[in-house]
Amino acid sequence: MIYSIIQPDDTWILWGFLAGWAAVSIYLEQRYKWASKISGAIIALIGAMVLANLNIIPTESPVYDTVWAYVVPLSIPLLLFRSNILKIWNESGRLLIMFLLSSIGTVAGAIIGFFLLKDVIPGLDKIGAMMTGSYMGGGVNFAAMSAKFEVPGETVSATVVADNLLMALYFLVLILIPSLNFFRNRFKTPYVDDIENHTGKDENLATSYWGRKDVSLKDIALAMGTAFVIVAISFKLSETFDNLIPTGENVNFFLNALNGILGDNYLVLTTITMLVVTIFPRYFEHINGAQEIGTYLIYIFFVVIGVPASLPLILQHAPMILIFVTIMVFINMIFSFTLGKLFKFSLEEVILSSNANIGGPTTAAAMAISKGWTKLVGPILIVGTLGYIIGNYAGTAIGYWFSTFF
Repeated sequence: MIYSIIQPDDTWILWGFLAGWAAVSIYLEQRYKWASKISGAIIALIGAMVLANLNIIPTESPVYDTVWAYVVPLSIPLLLFRSNILKIWNESGRLLIMFLLSSIGTVAGAIIGFFLLKDVIPGLDKIGAMMTGSYMGGGVNFAAMSAKFEVPGETVSATVVADNLLMALYFLVLILIPSLNFFRNRFKTPYVDDIENHTGKDENLATSYWGRKDVSLKDIALAMGTAFVIVAISFKLSETFDNLIPTGENVNFFLNALNGILGDNYLVLTTITMLVVTIFPRYFEHINGAQEIGTYLIYIFFVVIGVPASLPLILQHAPMILIFVTIMVFINMIFSFTLGKLFKFSLEEVILSSNANIGGPTTAAAMAISKGWTKLVGPILIVGTLGYIIGNYAGTAIGYWFSTFF
């Protein structure tokens, strides 16, 4: 770990930075039109990236792990309190198809990158397996593939560093794309259009969307209390299913898939939230402020995303691996936007599907929230978490195939 002015165990200082910079990002987004156009999410991410690369804040800390473990799960039910399960089901079908099309780009990118660099990067067959699993699902698949193929620790660390930097940069690109006329002129943009139609030409979109609302202490208590209970029940259920349903190489496909669905924290959390919201609609409709609290928590998550993108670590440990994952991401982007255009998907669906492939469901949901595409938050969480299932199978197949060339 590279030395930093603020140490990893400076807990209150780091929390002060995460919460404070998230607040500054939201303020700038709603105060200035230029900030609204690039979005508070980018401001949050870039601020963290700059401070990490100047060695002011550490690239690793238990504080960041806490955000992943507690802040992100709490934000999800808060943001789904107004979700309509029937509408979400309709949207999920379209997004699932787009997600699978985007996954073709992930596999194609791994294959192209492997044949270009297999003589340059040692152990690229194992790196290819890890990144194929990760770029279809997420960190769970990355860990599973690294264990399955017994990847050396230094290779795992170097790959993680390269992946973190590229994911942050690609996240910035995807957030900027909806504001570029090149893409706006070539794709349908129903969600962007809907937001713009409800605001004037000279209005700040973020300010208009997040207008002041009537929120009471009771609203805050019910929102947070309910979110905590939903997360606690969901995670305990998924843990129980994960322990009860066998999984592994010697277990059949059905049980592995069932474990992947019922044993996944985020998929169970999303499903239970939508079920209780559908069963008790009046209760959730009368809670104000849940979306605002959830969005603030997501902005803290944006800050954390930018932290691990350390250029010195990349240059020291993983320059060639960075080239490999760049090829994977670039090919995924080409496939996603080309096939999305060919099959008439909206720009928002293409962006979120590619994001869910490369960054996982949490970053895709975070992007949907930051852009105001609230109707797509639930669907992309569902679709993205299903990627955890296919990611292990795709990564395994790629790993075994690539190993035949050595």
